[in-house]
Amino acid sequence: MTDAQAVDIMRELMQTAFATALPILVTAVGFGVMISLIQSVTSLQDQSLTFVPKLIAVGFVMVVMAPYIVKKLMDFAVKMIEAMPSMAP
Repeated sequence: MTDAQAVDIMRELMQTAFATALPILVTAVGFGVMISLIQSVTSLQDQSLTFVPKLIAVGFVMVVMAPYIVKKLMDFAVKMIEAMPSMAP
């Protein structure tokens, strides 16, 4: 395996990880900020108010995005398995 191949594999690995984690992270951050704004406006400081809606939203996004995430991971795995012969010395 050459240095260029290793760099290409790592680049694609990072892109795949970023693409699969981004929808979940954006949902969690978005709901966290939105709920924090609501709490600061209403002066409610209950911890369950931040956790439960964020948990429900992230769970929903994970269910909705599951086909996309599985497809991205399967495409990456297939590409890596197909590239294995070219990695041998």
